[in-house]
Amino acid sequence: KKADKHVVVQIAPAVRVALGEAFGLEPGALVTGKIYTALRRLGFDAVFDTNWAADLTILEEGSEFVKRFGGEGELPLITSCCPSWTDYMEKFAPDFVNNFSTAKSPQEMLGVMSKTYYAEKAEIDPATITMISVMPCTSKKYEITRSDEMFASGYQDIDYSITTRELARMIKQAGIDFVNLPDSDVDSLLGEYSGAGTIFGVTGGVMEAALRSAYYLITKEDLEQVEFEAIRGMEGIKSAEIDIKGTKVRIAVAHQMGNVEQLLNIVREAREKGEEPPYHFIEVMACRGGCIGGGGQPHGATDEIRALRTKGIYTDDEKSKLRCSHHNPEITRVYEEYLGEPLSHKAHELLHTTYKQRPLYQK
Repeated sequence: KKADKHVVVQIAPAVRVALGEAFGLEPGALVTGKIYTALRRLGFDAVFDTNWAADLTILEEGSEFVKRFGGEGELPLITSCCPSWTDYMEKFAPDFVNNFSTAKSPQEMLGVMSKTYYAEKAEIDPATITMISVMPCTSKKYEITRSDEMFASGYQDIDYSITTRELARMIKQAGIDFVNLPDSDVDSLLGEYSGAGTIFGVTGGVMEAALRSAYYLITKEDLEQVEFEAIRGMEGIKSAEIDIKGTKVRIAVAHQMGNVEQLLNIVREAREKGEEPPYHFIEVMACRGGCIGGGGQPHGATDEIRALRTKGIYTDDEKSKLRCSHHNPEITRVYEEYLGEPLSHKAHELLHTTYKQRPLYQK
């Protein structure tokens, strides 16, 4: 670490239920507090949590859905936080470019906020900030330079992205006794998160988190029951109809690309017949089980291991004091003090991106 650099780090939802496996703990063991401690012992100046940015993503994406559902923009709205999926779509399914949520992924949102909002609050020159993300995903390495919008802060928003396995290797090389580490807390400003933020790590989780807040954005009332069992589980394609005060919202969730292509073909078929979209909102994740089964996670994942990791994520949600993204006080604060409101001009500048058809091969 260079003396003139302020090095900060963020950890993704799925990392906290898989890293323990590299140190002999059971799959799904929730080791969030130990990870925060380990990162500080490795020398990071500030430790943040991608779950915070997942809550921010939900406010942007949920607001975008409400707007489109009200007639402004194409339906279905399709989630875009999985970089393997966005890369596939731009190359193999460009007919869905206009359906993509323009909200950046939580990784990218936290990156840009670390070099703008955090830098301003902490009175740190953003040029000196180095942001590292710890992800369950190898495609996140591609995402950090995907387009000019990944430099929205005026700098590269995420400097380096490492995987769960790479973090495990760093901890071992540093001689840290991970299993016996005490728990510590995340740093404030970009750290506190709701249960909705943590379930981003599993298939169906982004949709469930979005529905918890979309219901509030539409009705100004909170759900009595925040769990959506119909979109949980390992089935390749899941669909449901949600009743929001008499309004029917049709949703679908797909994981693994073969299932995704089937789902896209259902939408294409309706388009060709001139029918209304079969779904209003679709969640897509490329990996089996979602991010908990990502390519950067500890090797050897079976469906049994994926199920245990998933259980760990839902346990984190259930024990959270806050279950909905719009209840996160740090998110309320960032809008009040910096962004204004969801989908504001400043939010669009920093937190949104665009998609386009890309060639299959780089020349």
